[in-house]
Amino acid sequence: MASTRLETVITKKEHLFIPFIMAGDPSPELTIELALLMEEAGAHILELGVPYSDPLADGPVIQQAALRALEYKVNLEQVMSLVPMMRRRGLTIPVIIFTYYNPVLQLGEENVLALMKENEIDGILIPDLPFEESRHLSLRCDQEGLPLISLVAPTSEKRVEMIAKQAKGFLYCVSSLGVTGVRKEIDEGIFQFLEEVKKHSKVPVAVGFGISNSEQVAKLKPYCDGLIVGSALIKMIESKKTEMLDNKMREKALSEIKTFVYSLISS
Repeated sequence: MASTRLETVITKKEHLFIPFIMAGDPSPELTIELALLMEEAGAHILELGVPYSDPLADGPVIQQAALRALEYKVNLEQVMSLVPMMRRRGLTIPVIIFTYYNPVLQLGEENVLALMKENEIDGILIPDLPFEESRHLSLRCDQEGLPLISLVAPTSEKRVEMIAKQAKGFLYCVSSLGVTGVRKEIDEGIFQFLEEVKKHSKVPVAVGFGISNSEQVAKLKPYCDGLIVGSALIKMIESKKTEMLDNKMREKALSEIKTFVYSLISS
């Protein structure tokens, strides 16, 4: 089951572009500006990261973004509270929360789901919650119409069919082994892996991890239903941090980030 907003996007069957930004980087206020910018550039779904001090799936770029965000003491509850502010400013695309399980455990699964509904959040993705251990949360998400997005990786092997068949919303397909981060080259094995995943999945298959430029986007696009870009975007945001925090330079910096996002979407 998926939220109405997410179902609407998926039903259109467009090739999905899903940017990842870290809530609180470079500031909570600018996270709202960046979310609006992503939609204006053409993003279909926003993946909103919750800063966490022990991000097992993230590489150095996103780890540093989390550390910058943690300077504002941003936690899961505060991240979710940013979404209504985005909605009031005009954000209409679905928002998926990307968080590790410990913050969910600390807040409590029922509280998290209630806050997701209250704050108009459309799904949740928890990379360190194994599929086999997610049944309780997945059932509760189904009851609330809030998909728990599943991940599948080349190392999933015999679990690929099981994970893909039960995926909700969209299926996050990890393109390469290791943590997130920009990769110079795409692993050629990804194409066969995507074909295998797509054979079993009833929901769109979106590929993430390591996608950093328009050439890689163009190469992967025919083999999947959507692309997720995180580290390359976070690097761009990091490079514009000083300008974004300066009232006189902010507009130009945001415009340059928007141009970068648009270049990826239009590849």
